[in-house]
Order: sequence, then structure tokens, then C-alpha cells
Amino acid sequence: VQLQASGGGLVQAGGSLRLSCAASGSILSIVTMGWYRQAPGKSREFVASVPRGDSGDTSNYADSVKGRFTISRDNAKNTIYLQMNSLKAEDTAIYYCNALHWRGNSWGQGTLVTVSS
Repeated sequence: VQLQASGGGLVQAGGSLRLSCAASGSILSIVTMGWYRQAPGKSREFVASVPRGDSGDTSNYADSVKGRFTISRDNAKNTIYLQMNSLKAEDTAIYYCNALHWRGNSWGQGTLVTVSS
């Protein structure tokens, strides 16, 4: 599974951005897709995830982004999105797309989100 992330950029605090992640390759092997982020000097942390299928599983969010970020998927386009609203300076990080699939984990190249205060 290969992942291509896009949509990062510079935004003022309180603003919004939407990230996209397109998957290719063994699409049918994907179980869950999601986003992680890594701020300068910190470890990579979970942000949000969404199951690929309609198994009844729901999306999951880190407490720090609940109510501000929304993850969604478009299976027809093999793409997930992360709508980020009410951005804060502490959301500044490189955001990585992730896919959990039958053969393990795949990561995208990362996209930088910078929130100016």
C-alpha cells in the first residue's frame, strides 16, 4: 500500500485546513486509515483513524483534537481526509497518513502544518 498525503500549509490560529491522503496498491487489504503527527522535539502521536469498511466500527480521535478535527473517507477515490478547524499553535507538526493493512503498516511522506499564533 502506498500513501500520498497533501494539504498542509501555514494558517493562523483559529483557521482551518484540510489534509488528504490517497492510497494505492493493495487497497482491498486496508483495514484502517488514519493520521499521526510529530511536532518538533516530540514523538509521533495518534490523531485520528477511520475504518475502511462498513463494519460498524467508528472513527477515533485523540482527546486533543476531539470536536475540532473530523476524519472522513471516500472509498471510491481511495482517499481519506482530515478537516482541521479551530487550529491552535500546538497543532503545528508534520502530519503523516497511515494505513493498517493485512501485511502491516504503511506511511505517507508527511505534510507540514504550521499554525501561527
